[in-house]
Parts: sequence; C-alpha cells; structure tokens
Amino acid sequence: MPTTGDGDHATLAATETFVAHRNLLFTVAYEMLGSAADADDVLQETWLRWVGVDAAHVDDPRAYLVRITTRQALNRLRSAKRRREAYVGSWLPEPLLTTRDVADDVELAESVSMGLMVVLETLAPTERAVFVLREAFGLGYDEIADAVEKSPAAVYQIAHRARRHVEARRPRRAVTAREAQAVVEAFRRALETRDLQGLLDVLAPDVVVISDGGGIKQAGTRPVIGADKAARFMVGGLTKHDVVLAVEPTAINGSPALALQVDGELDGVIAVRVEDTRITGLYFVRNPHKLTHIDTETPLTLR
Repeated sequence: MPTTGDGDHATLAATETFVAHRNLLFTVAYEMLGSAADADDVLQETWLRWVGVDAAHVDDPRAYLVRITTRQALNRLRSAKRRREAYVGSWLPEPLLTTRDVADDVELAESVSMGLMVVLETLAPTERAVFVLREAFGLGYDEIADAVEKSPAAVYQIAHRARRHVEARRPRRAVTAREAQAVVEAFRRALETRDLQGLLDVLAPDVVVISDGGGIKQAGTRPVIGADKAARFMVGGLTKHDVVLAVEPTAINGSPALALQVDGELDGVIAVRVEDTRITGLYFVRNPHKLTHIDTETPLTLR
C-alpha cells in the first residue's frame, strides 16, 4: 500500500501529465460535441478516471487519455443528440474565441471551423468520433478501435463512410486568410450601416444563413437561403428599433468573424464562411448560453 507521500507524488505526476495534454483533450471533446461546456465536463470526467489509474501500467499516457476522453464524449454525444432534437430552432455549435496560432494552422482551423462543425452534426455519434480521430488527429485504426470499442476493420468501414458523407457536404476553403479577411470587413461595413446593396455585393447567390437563438433570442426557425433573403434577414431585425449597433471583427473557431453589440451589449456572433471571394455561409449565434467562451481565447491543438 502506498504511503501518503507516494500518493501525493502519484497525484502530482498524474496532474502534470493531464495538464500537458489538456488542450489536446479539450479539442478532441469539442470537435466531437460542438459544445465547450460539454467538453469541459468531459475533461472533468476524464481527470477523475485518470487520477485513479496506476500510471505504471500505462505505456502511452497521451493515447490513454484520448481514449478516456473519446469514450466520455461519445456517451455525452449520444444523450445530446436526443436533447438537440427538442431544441428550439436551429442548433449551432458553441463558438470559441480562438488564438492567432489556430488561424495560422490551416489544418486546425479547418477542423474546428463552424462550417465543418455544422456538417459533423449530421453524422451519427460513432461516425463523428471516428472521423474526428482519424481526419483531424491522424490516429491509426487500431487506436481508434480501442477508443470507440469497435474492431479495426469496423473502424475502417466507418471512417470511409463518414469521410464520404462529410466530403459531399463540407465547405471548401478556396481563399487565403487575407482574402477572407477583406470579404468579412466589407460585410462588416455593410451590416453596420444597414447597407442592403453592400451586403448583396459580398453574398454568394446561394448563401445560407443559420441562426441560433435557443428559444431565448429571436432567430430564424430554419436556414435562410439566397442572397436577397439573407441580406434582408440580417438587417431586418436591426431596422425595426432605434438601436445603436456596433459590429466588431473577431476570430471565431480559427476564422474571421463578427461580434454584434446592440446598445452596448453583446447580441451575438457571426461566423463567416468565404469561398471564391464571396460569403457562402453565415452562422449567427445569439443564444446567450453559447456566448460564454468569446471573451477569453481558447487554446486548441491537434497534437
């Protein structure tokens, strides 16, 4: 039986290992769940299980922690799927204020982009876990099999099916960061001045707007499709009242985005998808419960 000193040393070592991989584990959980709050809960559950493990029998702590995180996230994702079916209006992932290094890492920025996160919502829980672990984090089929409790052969088939599903729906990042920033800035100016023609100039003909108010704030009950409808939708709610509107540039999920302040209060954030110098997707999150992670930068990593 270990002495108190041995126990303290083991807990300290476990803590140091967990902290060293925390950003990775959070990123895994967030990409699987689309919710920072749920990801934080998963990390707490992972820690409680990890601290009770005899580290002497763990050959690869990183792989072991990823496996625990994946299993806990899968359990939560299965129950979340049922809850989201009763969600009022469209459900969007929880936006994160991200650090500059996330935007600079093209692979990471793509994996956490709002456009891709929305596509991942269309996958079944196990498909999403397999896709995230394989495509974003580059895990081998054997490692993924251990995490999702499937055979490597089954994981291979699931990965192939999930990849085909996502590729048919995922946005294409066809512009540079500088080009995207310029388009978002033009959109910002048009939105802040309620310039309908200015919005039409930057919106793609088939642009899609998805808004999420969570039944708390006014939002569209279904996606708005088409430039004219999208432009009128975006300015419509801002012209009905005498409000002071400020639209500030920010970085959400590794991409240029906008934060809307109405009468000095945060009203929502708009993540923007740009393709071929036009905006093809707008993800407008107004649910205040989902705006708790845009005041402080969230570090993310694939490694």
